[in-house]
Amino acid sequence: MYRQILIKSLNKIKPLCAVRSLATTNAASVDKKLFTPGPLGVSMTTKQAMLRDLGSRDTAFIDTVKKIRSKLLDVAGVPAQVFTSVPVQGSGTYAVEAVFHTALPTTGKALLLVNGAYGKRMKKICELAGLAHQTEIFSENMKVAPSAVEEILQNDPSFTLVAVVHCETSSGIINPVSEIGCIVKNHIPDASYFVDAMSSFGAIPLDLQASKVDYLVSSANKCLEGVPGFSFVIARLDHLLQCKGNSTSLSLDLYDQYDNLEKTHQFRFTPPTHSMLAFQQALLELEQEGGVLERGKRYQKNCQIIREGMKKFGFREFLDSSHKGYIITSFCFPKDPKFVFEEFYHRLNEKGLVIYPGKVLDSDCFRIGNIGHLFPDDMTHLLQCIKEVCQEMEMSFPINN
Repeated sequence: MYRQILIKSLNKIKPLCAVRSLATTNAASVDKKLFTPGPLGVSMTTKQAMLRDLGSRDTAFIDTVKKIRSKLLDVAGVPAQVFTSVPVQGSGTYAVEAVFHTALPTTGKALLLVNGAYGKRMKKICELAGLAHQTEIFSENMKVAPSAVEEILQNDPSFTLVAVVHCETSSGIINPVSEIGCIVKNHIPDASYFVDAMSSFGAIPLDLQASKVDYLVSSANKCLEGVPGFSFVIARLDHLLQCKGNSTSLSLDLYDQYDNLEKTHQFRFTPPTHSMLAFQQALLELEQEGGVLERGKRYQKNCQIIREGMKKFGFREFLDSSHKGYIITSFCFPKDPKFVFEEFYHRLNEKGLVIYPGKVLDSDCFRIGNIGHLFPDDMTHLLQCIKEVCQEMEMSFPINN
């Protein structure tokens, strides 16, 4: 009898629990618009692609890995006879670190060209790994100067690797990586040229062969609009094949990862199965949009709307008009005493809009990204909400800078 009473009681509780669970899920599943450099918003179909469970040794997943590696070379515009693509578990920094561990032998020396936070991260990687390096610091609001690079290499041609960030997303600067690559190969032709294209690959066209790039890294959750979980390296084969035994890290050995993928089409260690299923869909959607050029045009339109709107509002950009990047834009804090960035950020966040704090520069800035699953209407809506927030904070409007 007691058992029957308990069953009846549980049956009454279950519907109530289900309603509460559904309500919680619905509240938590409302997507915010991410105006950041990553992770980024992605399409619903990309998210839905993750609703499958595949084993890492499943033939279907192995086929997915092969397709992704091949498609990445297509996006990069390079032939499989000359380049290969190597996916790496982890965020973009994992791939950056893998290149340094693999491409820079213990007897080598790197030249790091730094004008922002992500160049500084390269420096920290080399320091912690005990890799010989020289860091050349450029101003945060200026591009890396090719003339300065040439002077450095004329005075010291002993470098075995030169590294630079393509889009320095701490500010939005686009560095002249093509020009730098030609200078590197002119002075030290046997050195590796390494480009961190984390936030530019898939949106800013770059001719890897003409730019003399040997290693390029990016991540699934940037301009290719996949979800976080892995990054990848586009590597010149003849350079990578010379790197066997260089790495002092097991998991970050790019050569070993490549070798195992070639032999078995499988990862050495547990792969990000769901992220790769999403990425396969994201690559399809890139193709349907028209490829790198068309996606870049959408991002450029997004950027134009934000820049023009923020200028009308009185906000001042961190970079001057000579910079034509369209991945992310940095804006200086207004001088209005009623502007408090934390409040500004949280008020926008409460409206479902997430911008990016900018305290990776020496200057007080915040950043608005134009990439990911964002469209002109999203940028217009963000501007309207920024205006509302400034008025809610009782700031002078337009901003008096």
